[in-house]
Amino acid sequence: MAILYALVARGSVVLAEFTAASTNASSIAKQILEKIPGENDSNVSYSQDRYIFHVKRTDGLTVLCMADESAGRRIPFAFLEDIHQRFVRTYGRAVFSALPYGMNDEFSRVLSQQMEYYSSDPNADRINRLKGEMNQVRNVMIENIDKVLERGDRLELLVDKTANMQGNTFRFRKQTRRFRNTVWWRNVKLMIALIILLLILVYVVLAFVCHGITLPTCLK
Repeated sequence: MAILYALVARGSVVLAEFTAASTNASSIAKQILEKIPGENDSNVSYSQDRYIFHVKRTDGLTVLCMADESAGRRIPFAFLEDIHQRFVRTYGRAVFSALPYGMNDEFSRVLSQQMEYYSSDPNADRINRLKGEMNQVRNVMIENIDKVLERGDRLELLVDKTANMQGNTFRFRKQTRRFRNTVWWRNVKLMIALIILLLILVYVVLAFVCHGITLPTCLK
């Protein structure tokens, strides 16, 4: 998957998060939340090895994701914008008083679904190209994560080598569900057709029997 981790936070308070791989991205993301300068709305990215942490802060709400650098910036920031809108639309002003991980049980599933969508569905990028909503991403400055955390020692981002395999597994499961649904509907349609055919045969037989019974009466 192109996007491997995501969270929604109020300041440094994490309200929901989801990870699609075995990684320590969560601990690094929380350090980033504590070190982001200022309180103004901003879009910023921090690089670490071949992964990039993208951060979008709007109206006191921060949405963050970690993506492979090959994903570029348009798709991750389109994902962040989508998550921000969904979160605000779902919880409204409750986000300003919620407890840590107060929305995690419900919204982590949304994070998972949208991470898979923006990682694997080509329409995700195509739609945002047409909308032209992400032009400001071109001006996002990418800084090294060691700078924002103000640490001299190098932080090591641990990402399981099976991350890509997990992404492929997600897609395989999705395709398997689609195939099962297709087969199920086809069986249902076949069953309905057989029932209709059986009813027609029963009707024909009954009509023939009734005709055979009434015919002598008519001859009298």
